[in-house]
Amino acid sequence: MKILMINVVCGVKSTGRICTDIALQLEKQGHEVKIAYGRDVVPAELERFAYRIGNDWDVRFHGIRARLFDGMGLGSKAATERFVEWIINFNPDVIHLHNIHGYYLHIPTLFNYLKNCDKKIIWTLHDCWSFTGHCMYFNYENCDRWKTGCGGCPQKGVYPDRIGPDRSAFNHNLKRHLFANIKDLTVVTPSEWLAKLVQQSFMGQYPVQVIHNGVDTATFKPTDSDILDKLGISGKKMLLGVAAVWDRRKGLKDFIELSKIIDDSYRIVLVGLSKDQVRALPEGVIGLTRTDSVEELVKLYSAAYAFINPTYEDNYPTTHLEAIACNTPVITYDTGGSSESADMYGITLHEKTPTAIASALPDIPNIKKQAVDIDNATTIESYLKLY
Repeated sequence: MKILMINVVCGVKSTGRICTDIALQLEKQGHEVKIAYGRDVVPAELERFAYRIGNDWDVRFHGIRARLFDGMGLGSKAATERFVEWIINFNPDVIHLHNIHGYYLHIPTLFNYLKNCDKKIIWTLHDCWSFTGHCMYFNYENCDRWKTGCGGCPQKGVYPDRIGPDRSAFNHNLKRHLFANIKDLTVVTPSEWLAKLVQQSFMGQYPVQVIHNGVDTATFKPTDSDILDKLGISGKKMLLGVAAVWDRRKGLKDFIELSKIIDDSYRIVLVGLSKDQVRALPEGVIGLTRTDSVEELVKLYSAAYAFINPTYEDNYPTTHLEAIACNTPVITYDTGGSSESADMYGITLHEKTPTAIASALPDIPNIKKQAVDIDNATTIESYLKLY
């Protein structure tokens, strides 16, 4: 079988690693897999899967259009036309969409092809962008305009950033028409939470199936290391946070407030910060820039006392699974589908405050790990049945 996956990145960040994890398993079973992506560097050992759509200039110009005209998904037309020609030549049996936002695809061109290609199409939604007029998530603003057509969008300074006029009503209507009437499309969500939202939206016209993300448990496993010594916190209980982008929804401010109320037996370590964010951290909080080294992440997860995810908007965080696979419990807020994975081995907080996190820390040694299979082989098996 020939399978084409489409995602904004390949082999890096959470969705990129999900794609390559699936690709590696499919390859072992004799299937041919390609991952078409739009941006960032692909790890050398995974380049055999990769096909890049467009180039850096396409992404930049598309990003400018999105900011000025609220036009995410309406740039990169020539690059997408070339990509469609490539798809026709590759002739896959299955086209598996993941994140198609990210300034690299012209969605009218892609979906005009998908409506007439007579291929099996799977679309795994990692956020809510497909059925809103602008945003990935709307929990922070408690917005439900996506149910009635958007307009008057309250999100301006968060991804996808815009400095121009609000065109969320136009975008919502465009998506509603572009994403309709695809012959053989199944929507997949990693969480029950997102599945329920999809069924309330115009995407509810399609079958919706929940397939939980998994991780490679041969890689993410308890691992001894001297990482605490290297960080200069030997003898301390490390509270770990990991994110691809530390924006408002990921709870960076909550970590900073947490650092002021925990005692000296703890140290907070945050991974994925920008250089400016690292420089702005208060004393007692250790900041690391983004790492694509899985080995380093495994050592960090394994050495942590707890993995903390004070997220205000999330779907089904892969970081939870990575921590749990390394035998580290999770503390998270009751946000989106975050609790669905944290409940396997961790604590879900209904009170979304640093004080609540601090109060939960002494309970960490008493948490029992649920006997739940999170290996990505289970995820792959579910996708193969769907293919």
